[in-house]
Amino acid sequence: MKTKIIYPCLVMLSTLFILSSCKKDVTSSSKTTTTTTTSTSATGAIALTSLASTATGTTDTIYLVNCFPPHGSKDSVAFSALPSAIGTYLTTNYSGYTFEKAFKTTDSLNVANGFVVIIKYNGNLIGLKFSTTGTFENVLEQKDGANMGHGGMGWHEGGPFCDRDGKHRDTIALSALPTAVSTYFTTTYPTDTLLHAFVTPDTTYVLISKDTVLYATNITATGTFISRMKVAPHNGKFAQVTQANLLASITTYLTTTYPGYVFQNAFSESSKGSIIGYSVFITANSTNYIVIFDSTGTFVSAKVVH
Repeated sequence: MKTKIIYPCLVMLSTLFILSSCKKDVTSSSKTTTTTTTSTSATGAIALTSLASTATGTTDTIYLVNCFPPHGSKDSVAFSALPSAIGTYLTTNYSGYTFEKAFKTTDSLNVANGFVVIIKYNGNLIGLKFSTTGTFENVLEQKDGANMGHGGMGWHEGGPFCDRDGKHRDTIALSALPTAVSTYFTTTYPTDTLLHAFVTPDTTYVLISKDTVLYATNITATGTFISRMKVAPHNGKFAQVTQANLLASITTYLTTTYPGYVFQNAFSESSKGSIIGYSVFITANSTNYIVIFDSTGTFVSAKVVH
């Protein structure tokens, strides 16, 4: 990932995370949240504070970056003031989400350039950028407050974005899955072939498998079923694709729409010897997505996995 310029006007999120050990693969927490807002005109930042119960009580500061252009501004707006298209998008793509805050943004000439909407989904804060008409533009990148200095990575090992160093600490070898997870999966889906597995910060195990089509199944560490979704709608042949071998158009779309994303895995789908599409699994901040493209690398759809 290229280092991004951090604009002086930011949305700042202060939230509590478990940062137990720098060597842990993932962090887990049980959160009960309330949100307060303060504004600091000198820095052009808006702070959101989430209060949570964690093992260490460590506080970390998270920033949503590139929310609006340099010398621009933002004004808080009610959910009811947002274009209806935004509500439709959120309901469709983040079912069960909780609305936190919304802002109307303007550029340096005080011309409206869109909306920033902050939601809570699966216990994680997510910032999304929409156009002035409510069309989704991108998931805003988040950075650790402790690593916001000039030239900093924007994350630290053991923190909420520790997977950004390419070591894929959240990836789990199929042979290392907890017995309760593997037993539930093989018993419930005996015809599925497991392809990939990773664990989320709340210790949900996400299993990618194939049974004529691709599936993503979410299971708790104790073997309790959460959800299952069909990833690719076709009945083709699937082959794993490395990040380096993705089409340039796919990489460009992911970098633009999910800045700071972490590549998890990707599969091509073919029929009668010809590739008909690609399924790419990524993590954007602390949320997992599956992004679907056609054979030319043109975006088709995106789904939240967890």
